[in-house]
Amino acid sequence: MSSPIASFQSNSPEETEVLARQFVSIAKAGDVLLLEGNIGAGKSVFARTFIREAVGSNIDVPSPTFTLVQTYVSNIGEIWHCDLYRLTSPDEIVELGLDLAFANSITLIEWPDRLGEEVPFSALQVSFQVEGDTRSIRFFGNQSWAERLASLDV
Repeated sequence: MSSPIASFQSNSPEETEVLARQFVSIAKAGDVLLLEGNIGAGKSVFARTFIREAVGSNIDVPSPTFTLVQTYVSNIGEIWHCDLYRLTSPDEIVELGLDLAFANSITLIEWPDRLGEEVPFSALQVSFQVEGDTRSIRFFGNQSWAERLASLDV
């Protein structure tokens, strides 16, 4: 794995929420975020907070574990929140319409390993790791992502 283009430490769910809220300011249609990490590492906290901030309300943001995809209309474009855990083949990505979402929406993907070779080139990998009481959040992506992440104030 290459070196991260940015790293953040979170000592609480509230600190992860601050990062997610700020991330909305740099997100745009066509962004694909690959949320990786063990259960309880902060992926869902990040995704739910991001969606609530983008939509502009304290809406219910259910886990897409059983539906696979939840979509939201927001001020910054359509958001797809995906949980690919139950996918059995990368071929199912087209059946879900994810290929179109990658181009036109902001896509938050949990269990992105299920994408296989279908990972968009410009995707941002967001790795959540538990280290004691701290969550380490590391970002891996291209130079464009590095520049956008540098503008965050966290």
